[in-house]
Amino acid sequence: MKKIGLFLNARPPEGGVFQYSLSLLEAIASLPQETYDLQVAHTSQDWSKILAGYPIQTHPLRLGLWKLASGRLFCLFLPVKVWRAFSPSLHSVKKSILGQQCDLWIFPAQDTWAYLLPVPALGTIHDLMHRYESRFPEVSAGGEYRKREAHFRNTCRWTRAVLVDSEIGRRQVNESYGMNPAQIHVLPFVAPRFSARDVPAEDTGPISRLPVKYFLYPAQFWEHKNHKALVLAAALLADEVPDLKVVLTGTAKNAYASTIDLIERLHLKEHFQFLGYVPQIHMRELYQRARALIMPTFFGPTNIPPLEAASVGCPVAVSDIYGMREQMGEGALYFNPSSPAEIAHVMQRLWQSDDLCKDLSKKALAHSSQWNQDQFNKKFRHILEQILFPDNSGRP
Repeated sequence: MKKIGLFLNARPPEGGVFQYSLSLLEAIASLPQETYDLQVAHTSQDWSKILAGYPIQTHPLRLGLWKLASGRLFCLFLPVKVWRAFSPSLHSVKKSILGQQCDLWIFPAQDTWAYLLPVPALGTIHDLMHRYESRFPEVSAGGEYRKREAHFRNTCRWTRAVLVDSEIGRRQVNESYGMNPAQIHVLPFVAPRFSARDVPAEDTGPISRLPVKYFLYPAQFWEHKNHKALVLAAALLADEVPDLKVVLTGTAKNAYASTIDLIERLHLKEHFQFLGYVPQIHMRELYQRARALIMPTFFGPTNIPPLEAASVGCPVAVSDIYGMREQMGEGALYFNPSSPAEIAHVMQRLWQSDDLCKDLSKKALAHSSQWNQDQFNKKFRHILEQILFPDNSGRP
């Protein structure tokens, strides 16, 4: 029997990282208990209620002051080799993780713990956009580029293997850090099961304030999310499509103030509605009621919102970048995120054509059926067996 640990360190406001952690929790829970002894360590109370529904041994951790020591800045000043060998014996996280004596620990949230702890680790690299889109300050300014470089380089050096979202993600990790392709495993994002629930969320909170017809863009307000291109596209449509509505969700980041300012300068306030952070329980309803998902992001390789939208039949229009066609195939419309005119053209077609939306809805559902949580679980188990039984001699 192999002992497997899952380290949960993401919180709901972190969006995609939290969703990916949920998907991996589902995959871990689906493993045969006669073959795998399953353990979960978590650092947030947000996970306590979630984990109560799983027959898995859990270990709540408190990072306390060590949270700073585990951050990326710390790694720049103390070599990882020193940290792994000589970190204090009273470090509660290290003591708890080492005490489980797992054959493999899985870190879905790009955690520094994947290499700071001297354990066999399966790390995660969701994107390397600091290298491929370094023009955005959130991945390059204030030493952020250097921190990310140190973090991902250490991840590739010290972990047994890493998970990536796409074939493009695999190529980027290989060309950036020279990691052996055999150690880079593609496990694409999947729509979380909450998107397929039959019971809708109660018609309260953000749901009660929705327009009758609207585009949806769920994204934190980072510059790379490109909200301003969406605003400029709306400005091009304002006269011809006077009833245009765009609903935006997500927490305020470095592009929030400038996005608000642009909307006000272009006199578009009546066309935009801000919901802030929306709990996951409401997201299925938001997608179902939306005319379409519009996602003009500059970051990839892939993203989770198109999968969430597709899983409930919401038409999808996304940036034609990196691995988005690999992810969505014929289940979406594509546009150049640098062109507000092209974004506006796609929005106008979707707003005015019921037939186009119905066709895209069918394609989205068909595409979603090709990759769901059950298939994710099977793929994950195959990856796990490749890592644990590389010579096939002990494969269950």
